[in-house]
Amino acid sequence: MSVSRTSALLAAALVLPSLAPAATATAATTAATAATARKSCAAFLAVAAPYATVGGQARAGTVTLFSGAGGDPHPVKVLHQGADGIGDAPERGDSFGSALARGDFDGDGCADLAIGASEESFGPRVPGADGHGVVHILYGGPGGLGRAKAVDVTRLGREHGTDRFGAALAAGDLDGDGDDELVVGAPGLDGGGAVGVFGLRHRSVYGTGTLITESTGWVGQDAGATDEFGAALATGDFDGDGDAELAVGAPGGGGQRSGSGVVTVIDVRGRRAGVYTQESPDIKGSGEKWDAFGAALASGDFNADGRDDLAVGVPGEDLSARQRGMDYGDGVVDVLYGTPRGLSAIGGEVWSQTILKGTPRYFDRFGTSLAAGDLNGDGDDELVVGVPGEDAVQVIAGTRAGGLTRDHNALITGGKDTDFGASVLVEGGRLLVAAPGSGRLTLIGTRTRKGSYPGVVPGSARVIGRGGADAMFGYALS
Repeated sequence: MSVSRTSALLAAALVLPSLAPAATATAATTAATAATARKSCAAFLAVAAPYATVGGQARAGTVTLFSGAGGDPHPVKVLHQGADGIGDAPERGDSFGSALARGDFDGDGCADLAIGASEESFGPRVPGADGHGVVHILYGGPGGLGRAKAVDVTRLGREHGTDRFGAALAAGDLDGDGDDELVVGAPGLDGGGAVGVFGLRHRSVYGTGTLITESTGWVGQDAGATDEFGAALATGDFDGDGDAELAVGAPGGGGQRSGSGVVTVIDVRGRRAGVYTQESPDIKGSGEKWDAFGAALASGDFNADGRDDLAVGVPGEDLSARQRGMDYGDGVVDVLYGTPRGLSAIGGEVWSQTILKGTPRYFDRFGTSLAAGDLNGDGDDELVVGVPGEDAVQVIAGTRAGGLTRDHNALITGGKDTDFGASVLVEGGRLLVAAPGSGRLTLIGTRTRKGSYPGVVPGSARVIGRGGADAMFGYALS
């Protein structure tokens, strides 16, 4: 998610079934159960348009479901508040679809979908104020998404405020109980922002959650009112112990260097936290105002060592000459690698168009969006970097010898002034790129080629979805 309010308002995620077999099952039983679950769960692609007009209400927001089966996905249904069992009513400015996340929240082997409506207000809307926010949770099954529930900040023991609850979402098994937890970002919560974790220890994700802020005792950070802790989220198993950890971006943080950005990596189960900035030892670069370190996050195993690594977007970083204050940045991406002790900056990297294809310019915003996945079929993940100011995406290959490499990196461009690359997604070995300025979603095919090759086939790009540009169709990726 990007640091700006508009770029925090959208998400798109290709949602496929995930499996959580019982720990007591035999290997044969587990395999049979998994196969049955895969056949019976409905796969889908969800694309958000949080500024779409619904029933005459501007910026109420919609989420379009696409088929997730083989071939090119195609739209099959449009979701909005007040229909299909989803609570509330579409109202002006709700921004339903501010974020999306998939996860198996109830442990039935089928993917569920969480949808943020970060600008929803409980009571009369205050002109010019941010919203309170709500998250709707739809449960998946053989017939697709069904039951719908909702959570808001009161499930964290707080009263409604201009929290923007649901501006960012993530899912992952943070406690090793076999089903996914739901993580909700509330970057506007009083005191610098917060995240809520729902579903720990087999509890329902629409029950009472766990509130984590910078001021939480075992996190131990000094909170700033404009830090936006929770504006970006990612989960990954950074130490390889089988449980996921949580990475939280606070792109407005940085103390005296306001807006330089902070990333906090949290072991929810162990109640431990580590903090990273561009001032941390071995992280390349130096923190400056408005760099927005942590505005986007993505986890992936770039060196195939069985531990996830973390890519951190820094879209406000200045590289080119004659930069002016408050300009958009050229942008860079920092990468931290997983070790048995968790993430480490030792051996980490910084990526920019000074060493990759392309030319860094002060409006490129390289690192606004990030995605990771195996695009060339060799078992390690590639890194996809959105460069919406250039209407482009950059694909960097992973390798088993050292992780990411500049060799054969690919720069793929879209239509001019479309924000092509504002959101990116890797799923099923293919790349999806949104261009909200034109309301188009593009699918880019891949091919198997082991080694330092990105795997993408630019000539295969084809538009698979269209929505209104004024609706911000597909603007950002969860």
